[in-house]
Amino acid sequence: MTTVLLTGCTGAPGPGPAEEEPDDIEEAAADRAVEPGTPEAFAGQEIEWDTCYTGDDLEAAVDEGGEGDWLGALDCGTVSVPLDYADPDGRTLDLHMVRAAATGDEPLGSLVINGGGPGVTGSETLFWETMSPRVRASFDLVSFDPRGVGRSEGLECGNWDEIDRVLANIGDTDPADLTDEELVPLERAARLYAEDCAEEAGEDFLYNIGSVNVARDMDIIRDALGDDALTYLGYSYGTYVGALYAQMYPQATRALVLDGAVETEHTNAEAAYEQDVAFQESWELFVEYCVTDMAACPFDSADGAEADMDEVFAYLDAELPEVEGEPVDSWTFAWMITMALYDEYLWEDISQAIRAVRAQDEEEIDTSFSYLYEYAFGAVGASPRPRAAADEWEDSTSAMTAINCADREDPTDVEAYREAAARTTAEASFFSGGVWTVLPCAYWTETEEAPTGFTAPDAPPIVVVGTVGDPATPYAWAQRLADQLETATLVTYEGAGHTIYGYGVSSCVESELDDYLIDGTVPEEGLSCPGML
Repeated sequence: MTTVLLTGCTGAPGPGPAEEEPDDIEEAAADRAVEPGTPEAFAGQEIEWDTCYTGDDLEAAVDEGGEGDWLGALDCGTVSVPLDYADPDGRTLDLHMVRAAATGDEPLGSLVINGGGPGVTGSETLFWETMSPRVRASFDLVSFDPRGVGRSEGLECGNWDEIDRVLANIGDTDPADLTDEELVPLERAARLYAEDCAEEAGEDFLYNIGSVNVARDMDIIRDALGDDALTYLGYSYGTYVGALYAQMYPQATRALVLDGAVETEHTNAEAAYEQDVAFQESWELFVEYCVTDMAACPFDSADGAEADMDEVFAYLDAELPEVEGEPVDSWTFAWMITMALYDEYLWEDISQAIRAVRAQDEEEIDTSFSYLYEYAFGAVGASPRPRAAADEWEDSTSAMTAINCADREDPTDVEAYREAAARTTAEASFFSGGVWTVLPCAYWTETEEAPTGFTAPDAPPIVVVGTVGDPATPYAWAQRLADQLETATLVTYEGAGHTIYGYGVSSCVESELDDYLIDGTVPEEGLSCPGML
């Protein structure tokens, strides 16, 4: 079966990181003399806001599917931060900021949103109107390009095409059966990628690109916004940054919603294995839902779906139907399905497209493929959020790789990756190969890793949100993070798709989290909101 490679009055600077735990970040960086709190030279900044989209930029963004009135009202600015918090007098970075001003007359402050990735820009995060009218009236919505992303000195390095080429050559071989000789080209490509990034970006930049410093940056952002304490929404990878902030700056934390939690303890290889399995489980949920609840499911039974998909992929490889002049082979269609699993309301579109191929209906194939293709490769892309037309930076793979490699301690022996990849192949027949995409971390330059084992015991109440059928951040990760953070409450959405809050999909999730952000009302412990599953 074809497999897919898978690749949130001006306040003073916040207090320093909590010191109670042995794994706290300042102890981890003690040899570099990182001072607690925000460096004095970066406190009290005033952001000079200006319109983000005008003229041709606005027209191009609207052509990509954006709404003109919303985009035309967005403001952009910058906040200055030190590259290295151990050397605040050294090199600085200007972080790109985006704001949707509050619609109410007396907003409570700012809601800072990290859209995930790592590698999602602030422009992407606020490209479409988001959040409920209550939240929009209560807060300025603010997002930013984290260091090394987008207009915040976005990283561009390495030859990922070569990694893809090598992976394509070994993709049909079970990792357990690969010989040492067959692995040499992949090891070489991954090593060269890591070495090129170190040369292009500089080892000092890569040392400081990780999430620990993004959390420090957020305290400078909070201060520049004039908020005494941070109100924050983190999606996916953004949950990691938010959890770190709660650990490091508990007294400067007001409210945190962490939606689609990422794993904070494992290596990148282990996290990639768990994500591949989650995509497989999401696919199986789709198949079961299709057979049980859809009126025109293309599968006769759940047990026969894999054989049916083999026929679908064989047909596509033989006929190569085109969408927008581009041929759609089995891998392309598998990726279209992968991206559509991010949104449960696209499940009917997946079913329709598979049904069209099984019927070999060329007209219906063209119709049903067009939207899924655009979702996967067009304005939405692999985020899966739209890349704003004004953004020229497109190398989110470099930023994702650099930040992931920076944050975790990874094995340097290729056998550890082979073992994780073999387990993935055994348990995720449709979605495997993601483990190999983190192999560059085996050869990465030294970084300031994020701490493990932190519990943020001094933070105010935090809300973690988990979706039962989330393909990209398994529900188990949300359960773990809610257990890990001492003051966290878990809210469960009994549906599918990647993240849920702010989209207007679940009135239960929206009302509970709106109340929490606006007036501090914490959802009831064990709250579970109904979804389609």
